[in-house]
Amino acid sequence: MLPVIITIIICVVILAIALPVTWKAAIAKKTKEDAEKVGTAEEKARIIIDEAIKKAESKKRESLLEVKEQSLAAKNEVDREIKERRAEITKQERRIQTKEDALDRKTDAMEKREAEFTAKEEEQKKRLLEIEKRNEEVQRELERVAGMTAEEAREVLLKQVRDDVNVDVAKLYRDLVEKAKDEADKKAQEFVVNSIQRCAVDHVSESTISVVQLPSDEMKGRIIGREGRNIRTIETMTGVDLIIDDTPEAVVLSGFDPVRREVARIALERLIVDGRIHPARIEEMVEKAKKEVETQMRGEGEQAAFDVGVHNLHPELVKLLGRMRYRTSYGQNALKHSVEVAELCGLLAGECGLDVRLAKRAGLLHDIGKSIDHEVEGSHVQIGADLCRKFKENDLIVNAVEAHHGDVEPKSLIACLVQAADAISAARPGARRETLDTYTNRLKQLEDITNGFKGVDKSFAIQAGREVRVMVVPEQVSDAEMELLARDIAKKIESELEYPGQIKVSVIRESRAVEYAK
Repeated sequence: MLPVIITIIICVVILAIALPVTWKAAIAKKTKEDAEKVGTAEEKARIIIDEAIKKAESKKRESLLEVKEQSLAAKNEVDREIKERRAEITKQERRIQTKEDALDRKTDAMEKREAEFTAKEEEQKKRLLEIEKRNEEVQRELERVAGMTAEEAREVLLKQVRDDVNVDVAKLYRDLVEKAKDEADKKAQEFVVNSIQRCAVDHVSESTISVVQLPSDEMKGRIIGREGRNIRTIETMTGVDLIIDDTPEAVVLSGFDPVRREVARIALERLIVDGRIHPARIEEMVEKAKKEVETQMRGEGEQAAFDVGVHNLHPELVKLLGRMRYRTSYGQNALKHSVEVAELCGLLAGECGLDVRLAKRAGLLHDIGKSIDHEVEGSHVQIGADLCRKFKENDLIVNAVEAHHGDVEPKSLIACLVQAADAISAARPGARRETLDTYTNRLKQLEDITNGFKGVDKSFAIQAGREVRVMVVPEQVSDAEMELLARDIAKKIESELEYPGQIKVSVIRESRAVEYAK
C-alpha cells in the first residue's frame, strides 16, 4: 500500500514541476503569436487611418469649395438687390423732389394770391367806409328833404307794405271763399232743400197751458170744493195751477212741466166724468193718471223709434224718448224735434253715401238728455252722452250727442250731419219761439259785438236776429279790409253768442261827395 502512495506522490511532484515549465512555454508562444497579430493589425489600422484622413481632407476641400460658391452666389444676389433698392430709392427721391418743387411753387403762388387778397380786402374796407360815409350823408340829406327821420320813413314804408299785403290777403281770401262757395253751396243747398222738402212737419208751437172743457159752469164750484179744499188737493198732487175765471165752461191748467200738466188734465177730465169730486177721489184719479201717462210715454217712444226705423233701443232709452213728448224747447216739442232731426240725418246721410241707420239713430238720440235735465245736474248734452254710454250705444253716436252743440270736436261726418240737421229743424220758420226778453237781449248783444270793432260806425240787427248790417267809416276801412272785418265779426259772434241757425254779417262801406250849387 505504501509504495503505491509513494508512487502517486512522486507522480504528483513531477507533474507539479513539469506543468509550470510547459505553461510558460505555451504562454510565450501565445504571446509571440499575439504580438505578430497586433503588429499586423496596427499597420492595417495606420493604413485605414491614413486613408480616412486623406478622404476627410478631400471632403473638407470639397465642402469649402461648395460653401465658397454658395457664399459667392448669395453675395451676388445681395449685391443685385441692393442695386435695385438703390435705384428705386433714387427714383422715389427724384419724385419726392419733384413734388416738393411743385408744392413750393404752389405755396409761393398762394402767398402771392393771399397778399393780393389782403390788399383787395383793405381796398374794399376803404371803399365800404367811403360808401357808409356817403350813405350817411345821403340819409341826412334825404331826412332833410323829406322832413322825417329814418325810423319814421321805415314806419311809413312798413305801413304801406302792410296795407298792400292786407289788400292781397283780402283778395285771396275773397277768391278762395267765392271758389269754395261756388263748389259747395250748390251741392249743400240741394242736399238741405231736398231733405227739408221730404221731411214735412207741422209748424206748431207748444204752450204752457192746457184747457179742460166743463159740461156747465156749476162744475167750477164743485172743482173748487168747500173752502177750496178740492182745488188745493189737485194743485198739491199735480204741481200745476188751476185757473178758474170768467171763461165760460172752461178751466185753465197752467204749468211749465208738460208731464204734470198732462197728468192734471187727465185726472180732472176723469173727475168731471165721474162726478165724485173730493180729496180722496182726487188722489186716486191722479195716481191712475200718472200710470196712464207713463204708459203713454212708453208708447210714444216706441212709436217714434218705429216711425224713423230705429230698432233695438234699450227699453229705458225708449221710455226717456217718450218723456220728451211732454218736453218743449223755445215752444218746440222735443220729441217731434228729435224725430225731425233723425229724418233729416237719414236723408242727408243718404245723399252723402253714409250709414243711414246709424245717422237716424244719432239724430233720434241727440237730445235724449232733455228728458231728465230738470232732474239731473248738468247740461242736456252731457246728460245725453252719459245716458248713451250707460246703455252701450255706439261711440260714434256718443260723440254725435256730445258734439251737436259744438261742446266737443266731431269725430265723424255723422256728427256733423247731426249738427246740421239740428240747426235746420230749430231754425225753420215757426219751429221755435222766444220770450221777449231773450229776443231783445240777443239782438242787443249782437249789436254790441259788432260795435266793438274799430272802424264801425253803426250796426243794426234785422230779420229777427238772422242778419246784422254793419256801417263802417270809409276813411278807416278800405274795400279790401271789409272782407277781413266781416270774417272777424262772424268769428266773434260764433264764439260769444248762442243762437239757432245762422246769422248773416253784411258790412257796408259808402263814400259820398256833396256839393251845393249857388
